[in-house]
Amino acid sequence: MKALMQAALAELGAVADRVDEAAVQAACVRILSARRVMLYGCGREGLMMRALAMRLYHLGVAVSMQGDLTAPPLGVGDLFFAACGPGELSTVTALAGVAKAAGAGVLMVTAEVSGATLVLADQVLVIPAQTMASDMGARDLAGGSVLPMGSLFEGAMFLVFEIMVLRLRELKAEAAEAMRARHTNME
Repeated sequence: MKALMQAALAELGAVADRVDEAAVQAACVRILSARRVMLYGCGREGLMMRALAMRLYHLGVAVSMQGDLTAPPLGVGDLFFAACGPGELSTVTALAGVAKAAGAGVLMVTAEVSGATLVLADQVLVIPAQTMASDMGARDLAGGSVLPMGSLFEGAMFLVFEIMVLRLRELKAEAAEAMRARHTNME
C-alpha cells in the first residue's frame, strides 16, 4: 500500500511540475474580475468543481454551481468555469454555448490542449494528467497512472484549485479568519 501511495504522490508531483503557473494566475485574475462565477463539471470532475465552489464562496466570491436550484442566469460580466478533462463533452459544449450566447466569459480546465469543446473557451487551464478518456488500462501495459481511470486528473484538479485559492486569497487580501467566518455553521 505504501508503495502505491508513494507512486500516486509522485505522479501528482509530476503533473504539478507541468502546470503552467501563468495560466493558473490568469485563471485567478479571470475569476476575480467576474461579476459572478458559475462552475460545472461531470462526475468526479464535478465534485472537484463543487469543492472549488465552496472555497470561492469562503473567499466572498459570488459563486454557484450550474444545476443548483439557486443558480442565477449568466450574462455579461459573468464567468462560466467548466471542467472538460477529455477536451470534449457534449454537456459542457451545450452549457458553454448558452453561457457565451448570454455574454458570459468561458474558462475551462482540461487535461487536453485541444478538443471540440475547448474551442468555445475564452481561456483554458491545462492540467496535464490522465483522464478516464485517456486511461489505457493496466499501468504496465500502457504506461498510465497507478490510479484508476481519471483519478490522477481529478486529484490534480483538487491540488491546483487549492493553490488557486491561496493565490486568490492573496490577491483579494482576504484573511483566513474572514474565510472561516463564511463557513457554514449547519454541520
